[in-house]
Amino acid sequence: MTTTAAPVSSAVPQTQPLTSVASSSSAGAAGGSVINVSSLVSQLVAATEGPRQSLIANQTQQVTTQISALGQLKSALSTFQGSLAALDSPSAFQLETANSGAPAIFTATASSGAPAGTYNVAVSALATAQQLLSNPVSGSTIGTGTLQVSLGGASFSVTVDSSNDTLSGLAAAINSAPGNPGIAATVLQGASGAYLLLSSSQTGAANTIQVTETDGGAGLTAFTYGSGNTGNYTQEAAAQDAAFSISGVSFTSPGNTVSNAMNGVTLNLLGVSPTSGTPPAPVPATLSIANDTTTISGNIQAFVSAYNTLQGALTQLGGYDSSTNTAGTMMGDAGLEGIQNQVQQALYSIVNTGSSTYNTLASIGITTNRDGTLSVNNTTLQSALSSNFSAVSQLFSSSSGVAATLNTDIASALGPSGSLTSEGNTLASQDNSLTQQSNQLQTQMAALTASLTQQYSALNALLSSLQSTSSYLSQQFATLPQVQGKANA
Repeated sequence: MTTTAAPVSSAVPQTQPLTSVASSSSAGAAGGSVINVSSLVSQLVAATEGPRQSLIANQTQQVTTQISALGQLKSALSTFQGSLAALDSPSAFQLETANSGAPAIFTATASSGAPAGTYNVAVSALATAQQLLSNPVSGSTIGTGTLQVSLGGASFSVTVDSSNDTLSGLAAAINSAPGNPGIAATVLQGASGAYLLLSSSQTGAANTIQVTETDGGAGLTAFTYGSGNTGNYTQEAAAQDAAFSISGVSFTSPGNTVSNAMNGVTLNLLGVSPTSGTPPAPVPATLSIANDTTTISGNIQAFVSAYNTLQGALTQLGGYDSSTNTAGTMMGDAGLEGIQNQVQQALYSIVNTGSSTYNTLASIGITTNRDGTLSVNNTTLQSALSSNFSAVSQLFSSSSGVAATLNTDIASALGPSGSLTSEGNTLASQDNSLTQQSNQLQTQMAALTASLTQQYSALNALLSSLQSTSSYLSQQFATLPQVQGKANA
């Protein structure tokens, strides 16, 4: 009996660790579970997923940063390319200015193709519009009927009846008539009576006013006017063409704004030239047409400023800041270095301009600073524009010119098959691949969660069963009689 008591006594405490495990590991578990399956599976899945998800996240961040930097580079190049439009074609340099030696007599503007040079302009007459003043009307009514009013080749009809048979009624009918090409009727009150004033808005000898009565009667005869019938009105101003000359060649024009006398030049005639001599002749004034160096100079200055902005972006993206030991996001990037090299080659190229003096940017005053930006010596630039405008134009706009070459290079890099577009497509593909990897990992972890949950739930059930059995046996052993040995046996 003594040999059997000791094992029974020792079996009871062996159940305590299992009970303790069940108590500590099943915190929050229901039904006496031994293991908190949800917590355990979550920890195991997190341990498996964490490193892989961290790697994908880091790679995604790198690709996103590169995509953003590439977008900044493309934007900077596009902005710079916009500044080239004012310099990259020969037509961009076909800008002229026109200056009048007598701005009170005429002014002028010049557009592309205007012939540079100095010309004599004399104005002998300005184009005028006809104005007619009727004879005085003393009565309160004027009669009834229908008038046809014409100006040049256009005409319209006016009807006067008992509702508007006054001079004011006639004027209102003329002013509001459909199809009126530009005749204004005004009633003037004078000492001798009321007057009808007809004013044309169209200048030129062909734009004369005619008024005829078309109703077959004679109620409005006092207001008719035309060739051979001028007694009812006084001509206050005649319909007249402008008359002028350019370098001795005579011209006429129905208007005072003339754009068809000299190619690319618009003249605005404002007054009549003074005369001298016997017989009197108009004294001409000079018209000077020259290349618009002021605008071109401004465009070149804008080009330099735009390049300096681009240079700042290139340095930030691809350079290295020694003061902070920080490298640009695109440092070492083949696409950035490629376009940067092309830009530098264009800036420092020697262009066949037909001039050995002005064939580089430096020769017209554009030089490079230590930080890579450009500066303009305005005195040198103005001298180049004044002495050889054509060479400056060729330097920028010829097929091998600086602006033309830069435009071609940038357009190629940004084009559908360009290096920067290809790089962007590659980065987008990498970003999509990383997204797919992340999605696949989530799918795998969901499957792993389900598998582990099933496995540990089964184990939990087994352990719970064993715990119940152990508890039962402990209770049974506890009910057995205790056998004690006699001390002196």
